[in-house]
Amino acid sequence: MGSELCRQIVRCQPKDLILYDISEYSLYQINKELERLKLDKNIRIVPLLGTVQNRRRLEAIFTDFAVETVYHAAAYKHVPMVEYNVVAGVANNVFGTLAAGRAAVKAGVKTFVLISTDKAVRPTNVMGASKRMAELLLQAFSAKYDHIDFCMVRFGNVLGSSGSVVPLFRQQILNGGPVTVTHKDIIRYFMTIPEAAQLVLQASAMGKGGDVFVLDMGEPVRIVNLARRLVRLMGYEVKDKAQPRGDIEIQFTGLRPGEKLYEELLIGDNVTGTGHPKIMRAEEDLLSEEEIDSYVEALKVACDSNDCESIQAILQRAVKEFEPVDGISDAIWLRRMEQGLIEPADELDNVVEGHFPKSH
Repeated sequence: MGSELCRQIVRCQPKDLILYDISEYSLYQINKELERLKLDKNIRIVPLLGTVQNRRRLEAIFTDFAVETVYHAAAYKHVPMVEYNVVAGVANNVFGTLAAGRAAVKAGVKTFVLISTDKAVRPTNVMGASKRMAELLLQAFSAKYDHIDFCMVRFGNVLGSSGSVVPLFRQQILNGGPVTVTHKDIIRYFMTIPEAAQLVLQASAMGKGGDVFVLDMGEPVRIVNLARRLVRLMGYEVKDKAQPRGDIEIQFTGLRPGEKLYEELLIGDNVTGTGHPKIMRAEEDLLSEEEIDSYVEALKVACDSNDCESIQAILQRAVKEFEPVDGISDAIWLRRMEQGLIEPADELDNVVEGHFPKSH
C-alpha cells in the first residue's frame, strides 16, 4: 500500500518524496522503481532506513526535509501473526503511530494521514484493537493541535498486497493444491491496490482534522468463492463431491486466532457523505488526551514485561468495542506458561492452544 501511494504521488511531481522503511530490500526495490517512474528529473527521491518507533529520527527527517504531508502505512497487519507477537504488534501499531504523530507535530507537518483497516471496527484481535487505538491517538492529537490536520482512512483488504489471500491461493494452485480456506462462510471486502491508493490521496485532501474516512468497498466477497474463481481462471477445475475428477481441492482449515467471519467498516450508523461517492466520513466516539496518556503509559509497562494479559485488558478499556474471541496466543507468553512462570487469571480459558498453521 505504501509503495502504491508513492507510485501515484511521484506522478504528481512533488519537490521531494521521502521513503521511510525498516526493510532495506523493500526500500531498495521501490526506490529503484520510482526513479524510473518519475516524469521530472528534478524530483528528489530520498530512501531512508529506520523504524517508525524512532521519534527522534522521524522528527529530524520531517524537519530537515520540510515535510508537508505524511502517509503513515507502517503497520503489522497480519492478524494471526500479531496474535502470536502481541508486544511487537502493539509496539509497532500503537507506539509507532504515537512516535510518528508526535514527530509530525514537533516538525510542523501540515497533514498526517493514517492508513487504517476495517479490522479496527469492533475488533476481535490485537491487530484490529491496536489500529483502533492508533486512530484514537491521532484523534486526540487533532483535538489538541490545530496547526496540523490528522485524518484516518479505513478500508478492507487490498488485492495482491503483502499477506493477501490471492498470492497465497495462486501459489497453492501452482503447487497442485489444496487451496486452504479458513471457513466456508468467511467473507471479506476487497479493493485493488491502485484504487485504494487513489482514494486515500483524495480522502486526505478532504481532511479537516480528526476525520475518519471510510472507503466504499462494494459488496463483500465470500473467500471460498474467490478461491473457486481463481482455480478456474488459472485453467483448472475444482475437485469436490460434484467434480471428483477435478484438479484442485479446497480444504477448510478453521478460523485462526483472532479471526472473525466478517469485517465491518463502521462502528455505528453515524456516517456522512463527503461529496465523493466512494468516500464517507464516520462520526465516532473519541478519547480525551488524559485518557490516551493513561492508557499509553500502562501499555508501555505491560509491553516492557511482556504481560499479554495486561495488554489485552488495557486495550479492552481503551477500545470499548474490543472483544477478543480467543485467549492469548502470544508465543513468548505461551512458552512462559509451559515453564510454569505465568499463572493465567482464568486458568486455561485465557490461552489459545495449537500451532500457527504452516499453510498461512
